[in-house]
Amino acid sequence: MTVEPDEIVKSCVEVLDRILNDDSVPRNIRRVAETIKRTLSDESESLFVRASIGISKLDEVSNDPNMPLHTRPLIWGLASQLERIPVK
Repeated sequence: MTVEPDEIVKSCVEVLDRILNDDSVPRNIRRVAETIKRTLSDESESLFVRASIGISKLDEVSNDPNMPLHTRPLIWGLASQLERIPVK
């Protein structure tokens, strides 16, 4: 079953919203999540470029030592989802 790239972005934004609304997540990580959410929603860039930027930022933040244990798998899952967006 193939999932449309727009559906992938929509589900990623939902996960980002969960991170943004979690008060146990440090502010710096929530700021990055907000930046990624804005980037994914910015239709002035191609979807692949937006996904690539998001993956890069997720990779940077995934190594933050202050990341709560329950957030790290969400970050990894987001990166995996964004990697599914095809190059066009």
